[in-house]
Amino acid sequence: MDKLLIVWSTAEIEVAKKMVLLYSSVILPRGYWDKAHLMIWGPSAKLLAENAELQEMVAQIKATGVALSCCVVCSDEYGVSEKLATLGIDMTHTGELLTSALKEEWKVITF
Repeated sequence: MDKLLIVWSTAEIEVAKKMVLLYSSVILPRGYWDKAHLMIWGPSAKLLAENAELQEMVAQIKATGVALSCCVVCSDEYGVSEKLATLGIDMTHTGELLTSALKEEWKVITF
């Protein structure tokens, strides 16, 4: 099974819109990967919580079957955990997930 973990940490909106979220929205529908996970970590959590356009893009990504999680430590520090949870994003300790993915047969890409 081809599995991809996308780690999104940048607060750069153009990178989010034109690469991270654009690619995430097509990877399962087009059959590029069998399983995909978008991990929101660091400054991207604050950016997403404050930007309605990005929130809509993430909702569309979730609808395609891509799993979503966010670093709960980061989102708590930014005060955005509740907002991101309402978007259907799992609040988790992302270090554990990243470590597991790296040790298993996941491909990992970071932005």
